[in-house]
Amino acid sequence: MRFASRSLVCVAAAALAVPIVIDAQSTPATARSEIRLQLGDLLQRDQRYWEAIRTYDLAKSGATSKQLVRATSGSLKSSLQVAEFAQSFNEAVALRRLAPSDPVAMSLVGDALWAAGLFDEAEAVYRDVLALDPESGGGRHGLGRSLATRQGLEEALDWVQAALGTSPDEPAFHHTLGSIYRQMHRFPEAADALERYVALLPAATNSEKADWARNEVQFLRSFGDRPAIQFAEPGRVHAIPFRLERDKIIVRGRVNGRDAVDFVIDTGAEQTVLSQPVARSLGVQPITNTLSAGVGAVGLRGLQASRLDSLTIGSFEVRNLPAIVKSPPLGGLPTPEAEGFSPLALGLSMTIDYDLQQLFIGEDLPDEPADIVLPLRQHRLAVVRGVVNDEHARSFVVDTGGEVISISRGTANLLPPLTVRQVPIKVYGTSGWDDDAYLRPGTNLAFNQLLYRNYSVVVLNLHRPSALLGFQIGGIVGHSFLKDYRVTLDLNRSVMKLKKS
Repeated sequence: MRFASRSLVCVAAAALAVPIVIDAQSTPATARSEIRLQLGDLLQRDQRYWEAIRTYDLAKSGATSKQLVRATSGSLKSSLQVAEFAQSFNEAVALRRLAPSDPVAMSLVGDALWAAGLFDEAEAVYRDVLALDPESGGGRHGLGRSLATRQGLEEALDWVQAALGTSPDEPAFHHTLGSIYRQMHRFPEAADALERYVALLPAATNSEKADWARNEVQFLRSFGDRPAIQFAEPGRVHAIPFRLERDKIIVRGRVNGRDAVDFVIDTGAEQTVLSQPVARSLGVQPITNTLSAGVGAVGLRGLQASRLDSLTIGSFEVRNLPAIVKSPPLGGLPTPEAEGFSPLALGLSMTIDYDLQQLFIGEDLPDEPADIVLPLRQHRLAVVRGVVNDEHARSFVVDTGGEVISISRGTANLLPPLTVRQVPIKVYGTSGWDDDAYLRPGTNLAFNQLLYRNYSVVVLNLHRPSALLGFQIGGIVGHSFLKDYRVTLDLNRSVMKLKKS
């Protein structure tokens, strides 16, 4: 085994044309760890992340305490790159124990907590990092990204720009900067930031990742001098009647002043969505391609990005807004793909009154009393924190277009094995059928004081949407969770309020 290991190192080092250096004072065990660490670093730079993870794991055997920090850090970073969020979290637990006062290591811990959907814990770690090292690029970036999920966009922008002042060549920081500018509807600056992100990516970067960013730049540039996402009556709160059909909230709207179209109010969508037939009938032209991911076997799905000149729903009107066209369409579904609209995607808060069948949307809603108040964050999608089986905190997507309460397979894997037969169920989503979905009885869920005891939840494969969003989705709460309340999703106050009907 030792001969094989050394042979692998020699071959890999020769192939990468980088020398491996060993300290003359090393023991045989620490020398082997050093070889593996340097090889792991080479593999990571070459974006061979799975091989790097295995190599870092081997490097832990016989390692010194400093080598162990390096191996754990390397494994954590590589795990994040391949969306192995459970492994990155486990590495973070170990790294926090190994290097609690190292700001570089601790910023990685914050990144792993973020990727696990533990946003509060991640923000606390980033603040600790900045207390240790106020110049930390990782700490500044992490705090800025966290503040953006709570609508602190101006402050978030300052922190991310400060991070770039420390680490101007870090691609991820430019990507976050672009995301914040996009949230602020400042599309030219967002395009500039994403162009810098692409330019800084290693030459061997997965072309899919780089191509997505290039397409996004093209899309953002397509707005030209048009101010993006312009509200006809800024500051007004709009009351819009809706109807319920198959547990979906349906409103009537007009696209580009044309014929009325039914839209599902869908907070599980990042942008306004049109089906291919409706887009074609309205003359909506594609600008570029983009990627989406959702529930279903297709996983990552190629779609078309478009721009709408106007969308009018009741008294509400917005001009120059992004839209997604579901083209090519999915086949084999029991119902045609529907149009979707999420006020949250435009930065608007919303209240759903199921009793009155009215939707209220606006930039700033009145501060109404509630029976239950849950902290709310929005990182592309709105999420609230839930606790599964009294010990596993997770982020749940609030999906008004969904029907049930579900947990991800990753969350289900943390729970005790079922003592009864697994009951498969038929579930489909925006990416087709989830053939592995099943019903899990006897699950306890808590959302602050809102408790579901011994509850049967649907278990879904949410790995692909989690990878696309950059954090592990713990589950989804849909119509069955929301329907008994007057529900307010208040972005400005970063809360979801539930008032019993």
